[in-house]
Amino acid sequence: MEAVNCRYARAERGWTMSDDDWFEQDTEDSPDDGPSTDDFESAFDGEIGGDGPSTDDFESAFDAGSGGSEEFDEEFDSDIPRIDLGINGLDNMIQGGVPERSLMVVMGSAGTGKTTFGLQFLNEGIENGERGVYITLEETKDAVRRAATEKGWPFDEYMAENKLAVVDLDPIEMANSLTSIRGDLPRLIDAFGAERLVLDSVSLLEMMYDEQSARRTEVFDFTKALKSAGISTMVTSEVSDTDSYTSKYGIIEYLTDAVFVLQYVRSDFKETRLAVEIQKIRNANHSRETKPYEITSDGISVYQQASIF
Repeated sequence: MEAVNCRYARAERGWTMSDDDWFEQDTEDSPDDGPSTDDFESAFDGEIGGDGPSTDDFESAFDAGSGGSEEFDEEFDSDIPRIDLGINGLDNMIQGGVPERSLMVVMGSAGTGKTTFGLQFLNEGIENGERGVYITLEETKDAVRRAATEKGWPFDEYMAENKLAVVDLDPIEMANSLTSIRGDLPRLIDAFGAERLVLDSVSLLEMMYDEQSARRTEVFDFTKALKSAGISTMVTSEVSDTDSYTSKYGIIEYLTDAVFVLQYVRSDFKETRLAVEIQKIRNANHSRETKPYEITSDGISVYQQASIF
């Protein structure tokens, strides 16, 4: 399967990234100067496992074939199929699961595990016979594969078996070609047969626009395209510098069906802990308590029976 091999030259473009702590940068296998792209199609180059021929369009990236006893409110009456996130403890806080084909956002500051959350969400689907797509604006394809492997998720095997497409894009090129991407993405997702998609992160796309009105319009149109793809989608977002319950630009949480907030909880009497809160899930009852979690070698685990305070 062919996949993207575009490199994001952070230093040369003056970007400052906030990555999860365990996400390491490419060194010898990632040259400083990646190929520039004039359009969305040219972002895809090379094959997994070797030097493959250059590809001319977007389709090649996909290689498409033809507190424990907590009580909830009364069960939400809906015929919408449900899915699990694959996050231990957190799934138990959602009665019946997240409605299928929801657009979700995971918000948090640096080091709270947003990328881990997205990878774990994809792995859950693939383990249950689904196909997935991972689009990263922060890391390289190889870095994504390494990070998943460190958690015990065989993304190499998934990609080789055509169960997973990993696409790394330069956010500047993505912003410049957003119109064509919006048009192509739903069609190519359908051709690949994907049922889950992760975009990491929407904040990098948002920061490409200086004016709030343009930013709001572009993000709205892009999320509309994601919803039109008809699959379960998760995007990650940085939070505001002043409010851990608000995204960096205060837009994405209003456009999504579900919002998960990852945050640090600091106390004068206890050590700093990580905590998760479900801000909203449309068409699903869920706990509104704040629960502690850890990022382990196996991924994220939420301690549903524990109290953060």
